[in-house]
Amino acid sequence: MSDAHHDHKPTGIGRWLFSTNHKDIGTMYLWFSLTMLFVGGTMALIIRAELFQPGLQIVEPEFFNQMTTLHGLIMVFGVIMPAFVGLANWQVPMMIGAPDMALPRMNNWSFWLLPTAFSMLVASLIMSIMGMGSAPNFGWTFYAPLSTTFAPASTDYFIFSVHLLGISSVMGALNIIATIMNMRAPGMTYMKMPIFVWTWFITAYLLIAVMPVLAAAVTMMLTDRNFGTSFFSAAGGGDPLLFQHVFWFFGHPEVYIMILPAFGVVSQIIPTFARKKLFGYTSMVYATASIAFLSFIVWAHHMVTTGMPVAAELFFMYATMLIAIPTGVKVFNWVSTMWRGSLTFETPMLFAIAFVVLFTIGGFTGLMLAIAPADFQYQDTYFVVAHFHYVLVTGSLFTIMAAVYYWIPKWTGNMYDEKLGKVHFWLTCISANVLFFPMHFVGLAGMPRRIPDYSIQFTEFNQMASIGAFVFGFSQLLFLYIVIKAIKGGNKATTEVWEGAEGLEFTLPSPAPFHSFTTPPQVK
Repeated sequence: MSDAHHDHKPTGIGRWLFSTNHKDIGTMYLWFSLTMLFVGGTMALIIRAELFQPGLQIVEPEFFNQMTTLHGLIMVFGVIMPAFVGLANWQVPMMIGAPDMALPRMNNWSFWLLPTAFSMLVASLIMSIMGMGSAPNFGWTFYAPLSTTFAPASTDYFIFSVHLLGISSVMGALNIIATIMNMRAPGMTYMKMPIFVWTWFITAYLLIAVMPVLAAAVTMMLTDRNFGTSFFSAAGGGDPLLFQHVFWFFGHPEVYIMILPAFGVVSQIIPTFARKKLFGYTSMVYATASIAFLSFIVWAHHMVTTGMPVAAELFFMYATMLIAIPTGVKVFNWVSTMWRGSLTFETPMLFAIAFVVLFTIGGFTGLMLAIAPADFQYQDTYFVVAHFHYVLVTGSLFTIMAAVYYWIPKWTGNMYDEKLGKVHFWLTCISANVLFFPMHFVGLAGMPRRIPDYSIQFTEFNQMASIGAFVFGFSQLLFLYIVIKAIKGGNKATTEVWEGAEGLEFTLPSPAPFHSFTTPPQVK
């Protein structure tokens, strides 16, 4: 190959298809996540439209089940996880002073598996709409025997899709670990890394540990469905409860995979706008590690109504409550960082403060659910739905938005529109609470989840939630507009973006030009 070929920088579509540049790949992850947010969000709006009043109005119960299933899967695997991986791709190399990720080609591959996997998942829905069978309809947790004995043929598509997602996640995690361990700038010891890097370092280990467990669960499903095995079938000597144990052994660390990077983002933003160093850096690192460890020994708290021995119930109850301690340490440190700081309230800080308050509400309802005798009442009601949406929407999603506002000046060289950003924040924050807070009440009053119809006494709260949902959903179009506007132009961002702020990211020497959207030479 000639030297001229070596210096070739792909342009146009080739730049994106074959990119080995961490910034381009990070950008693709973030756009993919935003696209999926609108797809999964549309499904949520179909659910909320059906639940606006009792009775069956808009969709068939079967289609409603497909919506709840795909909404959950898309939001977890298609929105929250890819967005955090996108943030990691952009920020981790810059924060540790590395020129790129350690394994750039694998980085490209792990991204491109995602659109492939989700095309398969959404294809099953399109086939369902065209009357060629049914999309997955067994809830995002795909419990056996609903997903084995009674599931539609498209379930095999779903299984293949999940395998691809798992491969993508494991490759992304290996890449992050290799990068952090081998490519830190001289003098950047582990205990000098920004907290965002730490949270991703720990999250990557979680991913590598639990993704094979999910792969095992769907592989057993596959052989039960197609090859006559009976892992989850009591008729053949198996046990449907085995599925729940395997699934939640993956599923519980998974929810921490979706929140630990959020903790990292908030730990970067709050010190910046408080103009203070993060309070309790070391305790933050140890708290993150202990949350990760504890997440492995609490999986059966999702299963207290399945007839566990009382001793097991007690163990899982106490272990779950224990997680509140390191989480409380983090909340204490964030509040202490703000305490007597020179606070300013730009959009990223508003989202970060909303995160601290609302995520804490999600934490408290989680503590309620941890109490085994109480959980017998809360199990499979809308109270659980309220709990995990407070954790994943006002928790993970709010921090992803905070991160975009916080770093977009660094990514594009342009400032976003601060006025519109604040409008977006208030619309999003208020509507999210109107959407999810009433669910606590209908849940405590006994309204079950995953149903298209309900008893008449729940009508008003459901109408509130549905109105909140539509305002929340359409507010995100404003977010899209703000992002595109910032990419296209606007006031140039200075090298010291947030004036007077002590954010680590902005004082580290950047290995690339500040507003670099250019493609560095590709990996040979």
